[in-house]
Amino acid sequence: MNIKIRNASVTLGINTILEEVNLDINEKDKIAIVGRNGAGKTTLLKALIDNSMFDSGVGEEEFSITKIGKWSIGYLEQIAFSSEEVTLIDEIKKSFSDLIKLENKLNNLVKEMNENDDEKIILEYTEALENYKLQGGYSYQKEYEVLLKQFGFSESDKLKKIKEFSGGEKTKIAFIKLLLNKPDLLLLDEPTNHLDIHTIEYLENYLKNYSKTLIIVSHDRMFLDNIVNIVYEIDYGKTYKYKGNYTNYEKEKKLRYEKTLKDYEYQQKEIKRLQSIYERFRNKPTKASMALSKLKQIERMDIIEKPKETDLRTFRTNLNEIKPSGKVVMNIKDLTIGYNKELATINLEVIRGKKIGIIGENGIGKSTLLKTIYGLIKPIKGEIEWGINLKIGYFDQNLAMQDSNNTVIEEFRNFLPQLSYEQARSALGSFLFKNDDIDKKINVLSGGEKVRLQLCKILYNKPNLLLLDEPTNHMDIIGKEHLEDILKEYTGTLLFVSHDRYFVKKIADELLVFENNKVSYYRYGYSEYEEKRKQEIPILSSDKVIKEEKVNNYNINKEIKNIEKEITSKENEINKLKQELYNEEVYTNYEKSKEINNLLEEKQKELDVLNKKWEELISKC
Repeated sequence: MNIKIRNASVTLGINTILEEVNLDINEKDKIAIVGRNGAGKTTLLKALIDNSMFDSGVGEEEFSITKIGKWSIGYLEQIAFSSEEVTLIDEIKKSFSDLIKLENKLNNLVKEMNENDDEKIILEYTEALENYKLQGGYSYQKEYEVLLKQFGFSESDKLKKIKEFSGGEKTKIAFIKLLLNKPDLLLLDEPTNHLDIHTIEYLENYLKNYSKTLIIVSHDRMFLDNIVNIVYEIDYGKTYKYKGNYTNYEKEKKLRYEKTLKDYEYQQKEIKRLQSIYERFRNKPTKASMALSKLKQIERMDIIEKPKETDLRTFRTNLNEIKPSGKVVMNIKDLTIGYNKELATINLEVIRGKKIGIIGENGIGKSTLLKTIYGLIKPIKGEIEWGINLKIGYFDQNLAMQDSNNTVIEEFRNFLPQLSYEQARSALGSFLFKNDDIDKKINVLSGGEKVRLQLCKILYNKPNLLLLDEPTNHMDIIGKEHLEDILKEYTGTLLFVSHDRYFVKKIADELLVFENNKVSYYRYGYSEYEEKRKQEIPILSSDKVIKEEKVNNYNINKEIKNIEKEITSKENEINKLKQELYNEEVYTNYEKSKEINNLLEEKQKELDVLNKKWEELISKC
């Protein structure tokens, strides 16, 4: 089976969303569609379902859509419940209606065979049983049971009516039905949104082994890395194909841009040279023929267009001048959190400058912990001892999504009334609210815009303790990357809840993990946590780590001295490289200068790692 689309466009109303779509979809491909928010990713998925949305594009190739074989297409938005009065289990079983009919037929045939020895009945039973086996009759129940469990549904949930579930739970039910239907072409738009890490990992493994064709729109970089083998990027309305996973796409995209730019610049120089020759000799009789040949040489060229720079606009902020808090930011002692029932009990000492990622399954207390720390919910028991000079900023994904009749600038100035109109306008501009955007009402903003506005309000207040609950939901990949940059440079203390493993891996230097009906604190980041979990090595709790640290205090001091030597050596290497940049043979040679600057950047990163490790060891003494 194969679908081939050439030079297609999609226009909605008066706006052309996609200008030149070229797409190859083959059996068993696992494809990612990536691009900035608003690039047209979801529009492309919808056009793959309804091909009448496609029209002729702006490319030179002839517009065409070719399909070989018959494809069944599955898309989450298409799945609806015919009635919300049915139970969860009955709704799920609709995906196996043919198998269940066959199952009933087999049961009836067994009854007939018990009453009658007719060979026709026996033959009919044998044929029906063979079909039942081939269609997965002995495994379908286990399949839906596993999916229900992995998506967080309990035994008692099975008998609840669809109308009794929340909107998010209904989406999960529809998603399970989509997976169980196993379409030839499965289209998924942000499938990891609102799933916890455990469920994302299960889904990842499920899709990795999906035997048919898969197209995913997602901003979850680790999810894409572990599943897809082809990436299509939408940039300025055009599709670009890259083989490999997301990491490979990033590398190849950079190389493609650099090569195309060099080819373009070289060709422009050559055109200029040929035109110069033509202008110099076109009026000389003996050289006119040669001059004309240079013009023809230009005409025969396959003209290279200057590559467009990728849309890398993103928000930025200035988090300098944050007033430091005390060394101990807070000491959480036997804090039991929850609403009507106890969800978890936490003991945790938070030290200034730590970035603590909070992970675990949905509904077991992660967001509740942040709300309790911020004072929105009273603890059931226990206490929080606060450090000095604290200024707290709190981001709630649900609050960020709320609608309002306020304009963007009204909302911002209501939160920070001390800022002048011009200061507020400048601050909003740094978060991509340009020109008339500041006069938009909150209720017409996209999810990503609402998140940007909420973060702008919080960060411009310069908190030294940040509490972030799922800050990357609704953000595109570039937005996530720049938020990562902001948070890595942030000198305050950070506690954040996230199900984006890549984000947690980049930001967290310690983890608070809600798992197995308890909360565990680990003094290392997600990579080490994941590695130890995979190896099934028992992970040390904070209490054991502290005891071991006392025993190994001598070794820590020894390690500090060794790192200090490495830091001195690394600083000397950096100074020597900087001196080399002043040599004439270097600064007059672009390639050599670039090579040394790249090496400088690497050495500086190594020095930053050493300094961070030194600070961590010092804090343990």
